[in-house]
Amino acid sequence: MQSRASLAFPTRHLAGLLGWLAVCFAAAAVGGFASADAGDFYRELVRPEWSPPAWVFAPAWSLLYLLMGVAAWLVWREHGFRKARTALSLFLIQLAVNALWSWLFFVWHLGAFSFVEVLVLWGLILCTMVAFWRLRPLAGALLLPYLAWVTFASALTYSIWTRNPGLLS
Repeated sequence: MQSRASLAFPTRHLAGLLGWLAVCFAAAAVGGFASADAGDFYRELVRPEWSPPAWVFAPAWSLLYLLMGVAAWLVWREHGFRKARTALSLFLIQLAVNALWSWLFFVWHLGAFSFVEVLVLWGLILCTMVAFWRLRPLAGALLLPYLAWVTFASALTYSIWTRNPGLLS
């Protein structure tokens, strides 16, 4: 029979994982709320031929948020928040910046700000990835698909912004 102490250890880690996933998906919800009614606006935009169909974004972002949550959890599990304060703070900051993009683009139609903001996000992701890598290489590696996607999203944001001066200021 397992003691209470041995049962508490995995429960704490599971609670931590669920907590980090909840933080990530809360950020996703904030961004998703901004883009929930953006279908008509998005269809009006002149997009490059390499732009993915709208349905691709939800599953892609869901997978990325899952990977982000696991990465943050790995760092937290191994080092705790105090010892990983810089890395986890960077993570939380980039998550907030991530959520802001949808509001800038879909609600406020600010193309230039959206583009500058996604470049700032890219830099924050890179800093977070390096900070995570130093503490737990797997956690840093889990952010690589996110960085790749935001690289693509940066190019897409620029392309859409410059093709739609009347819709995106």
